[in-house]
Amino acid sequence: MTRRRSKKNKTKNTRIIWGLFLIAAIIKVAMDLKAQEDEQASTPGHIVVEGSLTEVKTNPKLAEVEKDYTGMTVSFNPRLHVPNWVAWELTAEETKGKTPRYNKFQADEDMEGSADPWDYNYSGYDRGHMAPAGDMKWSEEAMRETFYMTNMCPQAKNLNTGAWKSLEEKCRQWAKADSAIVIVCGPVLTDSITEYIGDSRVAVPERFFKVVLSPYANPPRGIGFVMNNGRVDGGIQRAAMSIDEVERITGHDFFAALPDSIENIIESQNDFHFWSTLR
Repeated sequence: MTRRRSKKNKTKNTRIIWGLFLIAAIIKVAMDLKAQEDEQASTPGHIVVEGSLTEVKTNPKLAEVEKDYTGMTVSFNPRLHVPNWVAWELTAEETKGKTPRYNKFQADEDMEGSADPWDYNYSGYDRGHMAPAGDMKWSEEAMRETFYMTNMCPQAKNLNTGAWKSLEEKCRQWAKADSAIVIVCGPVLTDSITEYIGDSRVAVPERFFKVVLSPYANPPRGIGFVMNNGRVDGGIQRAAMSIDEVERITGHDFFAALPDSIENIIESQNDFHFWSTLR
């Protein structure tokens, strides 16, 4: 009798042990699946967004008329005759475009308040592209539309041909390195406007901003810039800052389509050294 009870107890204990092993195995599989889901959420093509990454929540204090062009979206300020912001995606493939520069500035007759090209004549300021023609070589129409005055701001020549141009060139390098980036830029219109040019009285901004998002990098990343409308001491590295800081300065809200957990991390970053190593 004693031996039979021992055998039964041994069998029962064996079943318990195997049951615990099975439970542990199930837990491990569940944890591995969760880890895979978390990894996929941070790898290229796995960010779930609600809306478009080029969508911007404009500072509510600014007048705004929004228009989608072929290669860019413009939030235009008809009172100040300059854009509040211009947003576009630039892919690695688009940087290989061969369309020649259009180079003919024109008013957008469909947009109330659009400046005329001659408003800039003898002003001492360049017609500064926000979305650069060099990013639209993939389409004749997209290229032509970058020369609408709704995409222009009065820029000092040493900004337009200096740090601003250097940053545009960097963005093309980053798009090639990361497969695609999203760019938003424009004048800082929260500053006091003290100068106007032309018969249309086009506002002359004191500063300009640009924010860049690389959503398909692993992990996704972002960076911001603010530059004075003139010579930029220290170049684009000195102008670098977090997207959070650009939002504070401009009053705009960028990349709200990102999940909050990812947006909060990306918009707090300011690692120009890392971006500068991308080729």
